[in-house]
Amino acid sequence: MSNSNNQPRFGFVNYAETWNGRLAMLGILVGLGTELLTGQGILRQMGLG
Repeated sequence: MSNSNNQPRFGFVNYAETWNGRLAMLGILVGLGTELLTGQGILRQMGLG
């Protein structure tokens, strides 16, 4: 990845959006894994369902 030091890493830039997507996918996987282990849906785990 050729990211020079003068490019911003915050805001709506490719670097930040890439990490945002990665962390969102990780969160979904953790939520689904927990749902498989506990048998409760994600909303019920958070106390909303």
